Amino acid sequence: MTVSIDPSVTLWSPEPREGKPLLVLLHGYGADERDLFGLIPYLPEGLAVAAVGAPLTPPWPMPGRSWYAIDSLTTRDAVGITTAAEALLAWLDEAAADVSSVALLGFSQGAAVSLQALRLQPSRIDAVVALSGYAAPGELPNDGVLQEQRPPVFWGRGTHDDVIPAGLVEHTAQWLPAHSELSGRVYQGLTHSISEQELADVRVFLSQWKDSVEKKTA
Repeated sequence: MTVSIDPSVTLWSPEPREGKPLLVLLHGYGADERDLFGLIPYLPEGLAVAAVGAPLTPPWPMPGRSWYAIDSLTTRDAVGITTAAEALLAWLDEAAADVSSVALLGFSQGAAVSLQALRLQPSRIDAVVALSGYAAPGELPNDGVLQEQRPPVFWGRGTHDDVIPAGLVEHTAQWLPAHSELSGRVYQGLTHSISEQELADVRVFLSQWKDSVEKKTA
């Protein structure tokens, strides 16, 4: 199965994006491109920001969009995650041709797709913010590249998040330190959501990414 992202539903920040670092926002299951777009005031200034709409529609009566089907309550199909990540990378081929760097910020399903896109093409993605999400199980050909390059990844999750299966959380807790320069935090009392404290930590992480990009391009 091949899926594609509709560029007409992408929301863009109003500033020109040429030559700027690009942050791509990937929403969670049942949401849409408008969901994370409201985070822009919490993000560092000087970024181009795009909020992408996922390519699938979840089963009725669930609203919004989805990146991949949820096959069970305890596992996730890595094939569907890879297909969605490939669609995101194809979208980037058109949308990110004139930017200085690309980072991904995903929530839940969006986080899983963000990490999978990093694994598929490490040279295309310079940083990832994974909120309330996980790294898909299984091995991919470029995982060894990530072990060497160790790109910056922020992983945030809550102690009361009962949506992501415990086995996937444990897998991610083992996988990310081995394949990235990991930072992040487990937030006490947080459910499957985003808190203001988490957003403050994300802002610091993205500011560091932005500063590193500007130093390289200066």
